[in-house]
Parts: sequence; C-alpha cells; structure tokens
Amino acid sequence: MRVLNRLLQRLIILGLGILSVWLIVFVVFETADQRLPWILATGLTYAIGAYVILPWIVRMGLKLLHRQRVPSFTITSDGLPGDPVNVALIGTLPQLRAAFAALGWSEADRLGVVSSWEMVRAFVFNSPYPTAPFSTLYLFGRCQDVGFQKAIDNSPRKRHHIRFWSLSLVRAENTWAGGSASFWLNTDRPPDDERVLWIGAGTRDTGLSLTRLTFQVTHATDSDTNVERDFIIAELETIGSIADVKVYQAGQCLATERVNHYRSDGRVTLANLVVRAN
Repeated sequence: MRVLNRLLQRLIILGLGILSVWLIVFVVFETADQRLPWILATGLTYAIGAYVILPWIVRMGLKLLHRQRVPSFTITSDGLPGDPVNVALIGTLPQLRAAFAALGWSEADRLGVVSSWEMVRAFVFNSPYPTAPFSTLYLFGRCQDVGFQKAIDNSPRKRHHIRFWSLSLVRAENTWAGGSASFWLNTDRPPDDERVLWIGAGTRDTGLSLTRLTFQVTHATDSDTNVERDFIIAELETIGSIADVKVYQAGQCLATERVNHYRSDGRVTLANLVVRAN
C-alpha cells in the first residue's frame, strides 16, 4: 500500500509538472505572443511562470507529499527549505542591534516597492546599498523580525548577511534540549524589549542566481553555511559582544541537497549577548 501511495503521489506531481509546462507555453506565451512583441511576450511569460504558476505548482506538490518534519532550515514563500538555522543569540533587540553595529554591519531595510527598486538599481549598476532589503524567509510561521548585513568590496551583489527570529526564553528553555516540534512551530513573537532567544540564519551572498524550481531571480549564496556561521561568531567574539558560546543540534537532519546546494552540519552556535545599548 505504501509503495502504491508513493507511486500515485509521483504520478500526480508529474501531472502537475506537465500542467505547468502547458500553462506557461500554450496558454500564457501563446496568448501574450498574439498581443505583444516577441520580446515583451517572453518577458511577461517568464514573470508569470516564475512568480505565479511554478510557485503554485510547488506548493501543491509539497501539500501532496505531506512532509511532516522538524525544520532545521527556514522556509521560502514557496514552501521550500531556505537558509539553514545556524546561529542563536540571547539578549534584547537593542543588544542585538548594538552588537552588529559595532561590527560595522547595517540593518536591512524592510522589503517593499521602493526598497526593491533601489536594490535592483544598485545590483544592476553595482552601486553601494548598505541597508539593502532581504527576501522574505519564514520560521515560527512568520517572516524574519530583523536582519543585518555587511557588503563585500562595497558591492550589493556580495555580502555577509543574517536574518533573525525572536523566541521567548521561557518557551525555548522548555523545548530546546529535546528538539521538540513545538519549539519550531511556535508563532508567538515576544515584545521587542524582552530578553529573548534570537534564532538566526546566516549566509554569504556571492552574486546573481535563479532559484532551482521556480527560476526566480535571487542572490547566489555560498554553499558552505558552516563557514559563514563560524565567521559571524568569530567576529562577535573578537569585539567581546558575546560570551558562553555553546553548540547545539538544530533539529532533525534534512536531505536538502535535492532542493538546493547548501552544506550544513545541522549545528547551531548559541551565545549570550553581553553588549549594552547606549
């Protein structure tokens, strides 16, 4: 019965794939090609296919597979594994901001129409944008609470960056050690002035790329996220912003190499923030 269910699931997903190709080529493109110049029809087809049809197909496929697991990765808006969770810091939001400000990192602007346009312009002309917005990733059922970045060679195309999600210390202490699913599935956001656990996903952008399943334009990211985690922790240790550094397992290991090229040992480095905001 299990083999039959898997075969049925694969056949349905194959059908969804064929449906997506048919919609993009024989509905969207042919309709656009009849009304617009070829180059505009191609651009419109790409936009609808990459940002509407394929994300919908991916979400439908994931629902059919019923993947139930404790994530050690963040989730993209399409429901796919995103950046791995690899850093956790204990402290207040002012402490977190002060620590990264002391490193010379900038807080990312909120993603919006204006900031997105500024990011595109900076990327095309390779002009500095130290507070460039991040794409939205999800953990605990919500998008990142805050993010920090530092440009490499003053370029918006290459940067160190990390997103953070806050979690109540009381809840974290009760569920962290056991790797309970409730630790990751909590959706409550604690107050900004509370001393909390900041769950972080740190990666290094290296250029321009396309997402593998939906072909959306995004930053290319260095595959070895362990190196970026160790870099961030070492930077914070160097300026004395953290103490009591420990290493924990993020949660259940995921076979994510089928979705992206990340290499992660599944470990989270935990530390206390010791800086004080002025």
